[in-house]
Parts: sequence; structure tokens; C-alpha cells
Amino acid sequence: MKILANDGISELGKQHLEENGFEVIVVKVAQNQLINYINQNDINVLLVRSATKVDKNIIDGCPSLKLIGRGGVGLDNVDIEYAKSKNIHVINTPVSSANSVAELVFAHLFSGARFLHDSNRNMPLEGDTQFNQLKKLYSNGVELRGKTLGIIGFGRVGQAVARMAIGLGMNVIAYDPNVKEADIELPFFDGRTISFLVKTIEKEEVLKQSDFITINSPIQDVYIIDSEEFELMKEGVGVINLARGGVISEEALIEALESGKVSFAGLDVFENEPTPSIRLLMHPNVSLTPHIGASTIEAQDRIGTELAEQVVSLLK
Repeated sequence: MKILANDGISELGKQHLEENGFEVIVVKVAQNQLINYINQNDINVLLVRSATKVDKNIIDGCPSLKLIGRGGVGLDNVDIEYAKSKNIHVINTPVSSANSVAELVFAHLFSGARFLHDSNRNMPLEGDTQFNQLKKLYSNGVELRGKTLGIIGFGRVGQAVARMAIGLGMNVIAYDPNVKEADIELPFFDGRTISFLVKTIEKEEVLKQSDFITINSPIQDVYIIDSEEFELMKEGVGVINLARGGVISEEALIEALESGKVSFAGLDVFENEPTPSIRLLMHPNVSLTPHIGASTIEAQDRIGTELAEQVVSLLK
């Protein structure tokens, strides 16, 4: 069987598949050429990340496909129900990247709380001539310890964020319509563990009580955070989005940043990828990364291995 890893796969994952008799093609095929490539090469398995969209047209146009795999948590770029209606397996890797995404959440939190994003822009330009002025500008940071972190979306990523927040001494509250409670287990270097039970509450209460809010939910039909939600938040709240572009109204976010309702935002995803709003990119109170939440060496190895194991299990 032939596998097209259109958005790449780790060497460990590729090796595991090849050891089990699969031919793995690691090449980037443009979206509009994907159907022709799959048919010309008789591809049976299509593995993607977030870049490639697997919609009804591709599913209908590629009768050789037996399995579609998405490396990562979400499946919003794959038409799952239609694929299943055509007897095509659909798999993803919800566990593999959770820790990497959660760590980037805290990279943005620390960056915003201590102005690192703006300091790193201005120090190379003015650090040698305006050192004392910059020192004064960035001297009103806040600690995360003792603050309340609101988590919207309490699946695997949200729970990984909670684990790190508790370890930092933060108060954690969460909202998820599909999760009532979760045991958050903190493992330590010496083998000991401590568990904390976190029960989810209403979304409105999370918005009202939180000093910082992180969104870890899949995209919905409407914005999860829009003007009405920003109105409910505390003055000076910090907002982090590593979920999907489109879960937050970027227009409403810019208004909230300009008014001071939101003191800073951390964004890894955008409504118009790969051409984000220039107003967000240039805003001094926004910490920015280019959709790299799961892009660590460790996560890519785990994702590739987990995908490979599922493919082997289902097709051999």
C-alpha cells in the first residue's frame, strides 16, 4: 500500500510504516493538484496536518483512499462524516501534541505578562540609547502565580494547560459543554504524583472570574469569543488562542485591546492564514507565533509514531 504524507511525517513514523510494508511518499502536493496526484500514484492512505484540506471533492475524486490520518488534535480540515460514509477510516492523534501546545500557551502567557514580545522588538532598536526608558516601560509586569486561569475547552490540551497552571500555583477554572470534570494529575521528577479534581463551570463565569483566558476549543459555527464575551471579562485580562483561527473575532479582539479591556493577547492561529491581519501583526500588545503549537521535535515524533501505529493496526 502507498501512503502520501502530504504535510510531512517524522522519520520515526515513516520508518515504522516502511518496516510494516508500506511505501511512504513524503512530498508536498498543492491542494489543487492533490486529486490527480493521488489517482496517478494509486495512493491508499493520505496523512495530513493542518495545511491540507480533505473535503468532499477529494474524497469523491480519489476512490483508492482507504484511510485519512490527521496529525494533531483537531479534524476540522477533514470532512469526517462524509469520509466515513464512503467507508474510509479517519484517524487523528489527540494525545501526542497536547503537551507541546500547552507549553506554548505558557510561553505566550509569560511573554504577555512580562512584555517580552514588545521588549524583544524594541531592545535591538533602542536598547543602547533608551535603556532606562524601556526599563520603566516594562516594569509593571505581573506574576502568574496566584492568578486565575480560565480554560475554554477542557479536552486533552485544556487539561495539559491546567496541569501546568496548577504547577505554577494558579487557580484553574474551566468550561466545556462535553466535560463535567477531570482529574488533573501532576507527575514529579521523583515519581510522585498529586491529583486535583477540576469541575467545569458555565462559560459566563469563566469569562467573569479569569485574570487570563486560554481558548483550546475546536472551531464552531459562530465565534466562541466575540464582543459580548469581551464585555464580560475583567478589565486588563490576557487572552491566548492556540486553538483555531476563527474561534475569536479578531475585529472584536482589536477593539478590546485598544480599549484596554484586554491588556495583551497571545496568538498562534489566525482567521486569514497564511496572511494574518496586519493590524494584529503590528499591535504592540500581541505576542505572535505562526501556527507552531504542535511543532516540537518531541511532538512530531509522537504524532508520527501514533499515526503509524494506527495505520498498521487498521490496514494490516
